[in-house]
Amino acid sequence: MNQKKNIVLIIEDEPPIRKVLTISLESAGYKTVECDNGRQGTRLAASVNPELILLDLGLPDIDGKEVIARIREWSQVPIIVCSVRSDDDEVVRAFNAGADDYITKPFNPNVLLARVHANLRKAATHEAGEPELVNGSIRMDLVRHEVFLDGVKKTFTPKEYELLRYFLINRGKMLTHKQILKEVWGNAHTEDMQYLRVYVKQLREKIESGANHPAYIITEPGIGYRMETVTEDAKTLATATAEA
Repeated sequence: MNQKKNIVLIIEDEPPIRKVLTISLESAGYKTVECDNGRQGTRLAASVNPELILLDLGLPDIDGKEVIARIREWSQVPIIVCSVRSDDDEVVRAFNAGADDYITKPFNPNVLLARVHANLRKAATHEAGEPELVNGSIRMDLVRHEVFLDGVKKTFTPKEYELLRYFLINRGKMLTHKQILKEVWGNAHTEDMQYLRVYVKQLREKIESGANHPAYIITEPGIGYRMETVTEDAKTLATATAEA
C-alpha cells in the first residue's frame, strides 16, 4: 500500500521547465500533477486538492495572477510563483493577488525544493498549530506525511493517515461517527459506519500495544470515538495490561 505523499500542482506552459520541476520534486518524494494553462490549472486545483502549487505567470490563456485570484476565492493552498518576470512591481502584484512566495527563472532546483518545503511547513503549522503532532509514542510529521511509532517509521495508507491525523488534531475530544466520516471521507459517506469501524480496527492494530485494550483510540458506545492524550505512564500501563 502506498503511503500518502504531498501533491504539488505544476502550472507551467514550457515543457522543459515542467520536466525539470517534475524530476526535482518527485526525486524529493513529492507527487506531481502538471498542466500547461491557467484555466486547466484552476480546475485541477479544485479536483486534485494539492498541498502546494507552482505557478508560472506567463501562461498562454490567462495571466498567472488571475489564476491566483481565482484559487484564492475558495482555497488558501500555498502558491509559489516561478516566473521569468523579476521586476519589483510584478512581484508585488503577485503577492497582492495572494501568492505565498516568488522565485525567478532560471532557478536552482535545490533552492526551489527548500522553498517548497518551507511553505508546506508553514501551511501545516497554520492548520494544526504545529508542524508535528505528538501523542505518546506517536509522532506525525505533517510536512512529510510520515508517522513514527517509538521513533520507528510506520507505513499507513492515505486514508489511514488522514484518519489518524484527524484523531491527533482533535485528541482529547469526543468525536461522533458522522463527524469523523464527514471530515475524513466527505459528506457522501456520513452513514458508512462500516468504513469507520474497519479503519479504526486497522489503526489500532498499527498503533496500539494491544487492540483489545486500546490506550489511544477509545470507543464511545453509540456515539463515536475519542483519542486519549497519552502520557508515558499511561502508555506503560496499557502495555502491561495488553501483555497480562
